[in-house]
Amino acid sequence: MKKIKKRLLLPSFLRHNQSSKKPGQAPGTLLFTGEKRLDNVLMHLYDYDVEHLSEHDISEIDDSKPYLDSPSKTWINVCGLHDIEKLKEIWDYFNLHPLIQEDILHTQQRPKIEEYSEHMFFVLRMMSILDETGELKVEQVSIVLSQNSVLSFQEDDYPIYEPVLHRLRNAAPRLRKQGPDYLAYALIDTIVDHYMKVMEKIGNEIEELEDEILQKSDESIPEKIHALRRKLIFFRRSVWPLRDSLNSLLREESHLVHEENKIFFRDVYDHLVQIIDGIENYRDMAMGMLDMYMSQVSNKMNEVMKVLTIIATIFIPLTFIAGIYGMNFEYMPELGWKWAYPAVWGLMIVATMGMVVYFRKKDWL
Repeated sequence: MKKIKKRLLLPSFLRHNQSSKKPGQAPGTLLFTGEKRLDNVLMHLYDYDVEHLSEHDISEIDDSKPYLDSPSKTWINVCGLHDIEKLKEIWDYFNLHPLIQEDILHTQQRPKIEEYSEHMFFVLRMMSILDETGELKVEQVSIVLSQNSVLSFQEDDYPIYEPVLHRLRNAAPRLRKQGPDYLAYALIDTIVDHYMKVMEKIGNEIEELEDEILQKSDESIPEKIHALRRKLIFFRRSVWPLRDSLNSLLREESHLVHEENKIFFRDVYDHLVQIIDGIENYRDMAMGMLDMYMSQVSNKMNEVMKVLTIIATIFIPLTFIAGIYGMNFEYMPELGWKWAYPAVWGLMIVATMGMVVYFRKKDWL
């Protein structure tokens, strides 16, 4: 019978789409490398100042012109990256650099911050852990900061920015009063806050896995530990570049991020440092759990070997006695004795009981 080899599937956040940029293609080549998650591209417009907030779902980017021409601040959140032609209309309307357009579509893009002549471009990864499966859900988020507006791009319509919208609707004074650079900070800070939730859930997962290791040596435990390590490695890869990019932003002058708002970006930087420290600690704990599991397996094996050794030790003298009296030599004196058979049984029982008592005194049983 042919043996079927079990195929180990990678977590969804580690699988890459088959569509990818081919070697030699020109910079700025538009190719969507992710998965289609929505049927249509959705655009949500939020126009606000200290006094008012207006929300609109728009179908064409030209519908945003009255708001963009006004002195108020405008935020357009675009959901869905599969329709390149639709997105191209948005990008051309805002005169985005071709490299920005390419990076928005490249959903495995490394998190970064880049400043252009008229725009500042942020690439981040939105991460959350699904309660049903415990799997890490990953989505690339792009933010384009302009002089009087903010563009944000998501792969689907997951309500990432609901806390920011809640503050806008409740007339949060700082958010309503400050410029688009503060709004960009608020969006980034919301994503980083989700990192904190992911860290909390990973910590709970580690505690549950430790308890499982101590209670039983399930064969599925090493696979769970390796899945946890892969999750932490991917998490670190998503956070570390963003920390370095924010550090560069804080050190350099920018015409789009005002000096008084840099302190808020510094707060996000501090949170990222804290998250990275937590990731490193969790990685060490994951390695320790693997060692703990191997120790548990080794101890269990030692217990089994101990029991088998004791059983073998008990039967060695019994086998010796049975071997002697099983030779059936003609002149063995005990063969003609009437009580020979009960005596041999008594000798074996006494020898067995003596060894059991000795092992108990030595605390081997």
